[in-house]
Amino acid sequence: MSDHDIIAAGPAAGTDPLSGHPVIARLARIGQRVRQADRAHPWVLDTAVVAAVFLLFCVPDLIHFHGGSEGAREHRFTFTRLPLPATLALQAGLLLPLLWRRRRPTAAFAVIMAVFVLQWSLGVALRADVALLVALYSLTLHGSLRRLAWACGAMAGAAAVVAAELSGEVPVGDALFFLCAATTAAVALGIAVRIRRAQLAGLRERAARLEIERDQRSRLATATERARVAREMHDIIGHNLSVIVTLADGGAYAAEAAPERGREALLLIGETSRQALGELRRMLGVLRDQNEQGPAFTPQPGIADLDGLCARIRAAGPEVTYTAAGDLDRLDRGVQLMAYRIVQEALTNTLKHAGPDTRTHVTLLADAGRLRVRVQDSGPPGAPARPGPATEEGHGLAGMRERAALYGGTVTAGPGPGAGWTVEAVLDLTPDPTGGLT
Repeated sequence: MSDHDIIAAGPAAGTDPLSGHPVIARLARIGQRVRQADRAHPWVLDTAVVAAVFLLFCVPDLIHFHGGSEGAREHRFTFTRLPLPATLALQAGLLLPLLWRRRRPTAAFAVIMAVFVLQWSLGVALRADVALLVALYSLTLHGSLRRLAWACGAMAGAAAVVAAELSGEVPVGDALFFLCAATTAAVALGIAVRIRRAQLAGLRERAARLEIERDQRSRLATATERARVAREMHDIIGHNLSVIVTLADGGAYAAEAAPERGREALLLIGETSRQALGELRRMLGVLRDQNEQGPAFTPQPGIADLDGLCARIRAAGPEVTYTAAGDLDRLDRGVQLMAYRIVQEALTNTLKHAGPDTRTHVTLLADAGRLRVRVQDSGPPGAPARPGPATEEGHGLAGMRERAALYGGTVTAGPGPGAGWTVEAVLDLTPDPTGGLT
C-alpha cells in the first residue's frame, strides 16, 4: 500500500477539501516516485541537494566577490574578503558535509557548525551559510531528539557570534530575532516532517497488521469449515455404511435359509443408500455459491427424525428403544442437529462394536435450560466389557465433543453396567448474552 493510498484511506479523507484536489494528488504521486528513487539510490538526492545549494548560494558569492568589478554594487555591511581558494575552502566545508546529512546528521551538523563559527570569526559572510539550517533540519528529521537540545544550544552560540559581528550596523536584538526565527523554522519543519512520516509509518504498519489478521481470520474460517465438513462426512458416511455393512452381512447369512429376509435386507440397503446420497447432496449443496442455481434440498435432520434413525438401526438387528421428555420441538434447529448427530454417532458405534444382537436405549430430556442426551447399550451377549475411553478415543467421540462444545456442553463416554457402553451429552440451552463473541 503506497503513502498516497494510505493518506486517501485515512480518517481525514473526504473531510479536507484539498485531499482530493488533482494537484495535491499529482504532487503526492511525484513525492512517492522521488521516495522510491531515493530508496534505490540514496546518494543521488544528497548530491542534488549539495549541487542546488552550490548553484543558488555559492556561485553568486564567487561572481560578486571575484568575477566582477569591485564597485559594481554597494553594501551596507563591510566584510572581510578572502582569496578565492580560501572562499572555496569555506564553501566546501559548509556544503560537503551535507552529503552524509541523513546517515550521520550529528556529525554533519557539527562540522558545518565549526566551519560556520570559524567563518564568522574571520568576519566573512557567505550565502552558503544556509547549509547550517539544512543540517539543523536534517538533524531534527533524522537524528536523535536528545541531541536536538545540544544543537539548538550551539545555534544560540552561533547566533551570538553573528550578532556580535553585525552589532555595528544592526541592533543585536534584531539580529538575534532573525537568526532565532530561521532556526525555529528549520526545527519546526523537521519536526513536522518527522511526525508526518511517523504517522504514515504507523498507518502502513496498521494496514499490514490488518491484512495479516484478515488472512488469519480467513485461514481460521477455512479450517473451521473443513472441520465441520469432516464431521458431517464422518457422521453421514460412517453411520450409513455401518448400517449397510450390517444389513449386507445379515442378508448374506439369511439368503439361503430365508430368502425373503435377504430380499428385505437388500431393500433396506437401497433405502439407506438413497438416504445417505441425499444427505451428501444436501451437505455439498450448501457449499455451492449462493448465487448458483441448484436443486432444492431437504432441511438438516432434527429431533423429529430420531424415530426414523432408530427404525433404521432396528432394521440392522439391534433392539432400540427411544424415550423423549420435555419441549423438544421448540428447540433451536442447531441444537436439534447437534442432538441428532450425537445420537447417530453413538448408535453407529453401538452397531459397530456391540453388533446386531445388543439392546440400546436412547433418552432425550430437556429440562432447566439443558438438553441431556443419553445412549446406553447392553453390549454383545456374553462379551467382556469394552475398553475404557483411553483406548476408545477416535474421530467419532472427538466430533461429538466438538459439537457439544459449540453449545457450552460436554460429552462423556465409558463402560456402562455389565458389558455395555454409555454415551451422555449435556447441551446448554441458555442464550449467550454476548451473542457468541469472546
